[in-house]
Amino acid sequence: MIPAMPASAAAARARQASSASSVLLRFGRVAAMGTVAALILIAGVWASWGTAQHVLLTKGREQGTVEVTRCGDGVCSGPYVPVSAGSQARERVVIEDSVAVAKGRTYSVVLKPGSSDAVRSGPAGMLYAWVPLGGALLLASVVVAGGLRRTRVAWGMAGVGVALLTAAFFAV
Repeated sequence: MIPAMPASAAAARARQASSASSVLLRFGRVAAMGTVAALILIAGVWASWGTAQHVLLTKGREQGTVEVTRCGDGVCSGPYVPVSAGSQARERVVIEDSVAVAKGRTYSVVLKPGSSDAVRSGPAGMLYAWVPLGGALLLASVVVAGGLRRTRVAWGMAGVGVALLTAAFFAV
């Protein structure tokens, strides 16, 4: 016959089991939400880097200006005037039609290697290239605040995201 446990020992064992499951659930929540936040930020950097690499790493790339003469079908085009050594003038280069580009204006650009595609350069181009990261910071801040319960970190991320988006808005 097995002796009965005292009531206090059984209660202690139940609290210990409850505590262990609580720690496990908390770890699972932190791991899942940390992974989601990290994936959001990685996606933001990935989306930004496609354009930002041309703006940030300009050494050896063709730099110049383009006067936008025509816009349609999501792109604008115009003649390219070189500024950097080794760059050649072109009758037509293509730049993405966005809020950052207007017909009749001249923009400093960097050409993508091996193509006639242009990307805005300078401070406005750099800020505009990182807009997807600004949005990702805002989205990830909600996950960090709600899922990870790190409100100070979340406010910091949201502040940086808003600052980046605001700076891009006023620079463009």
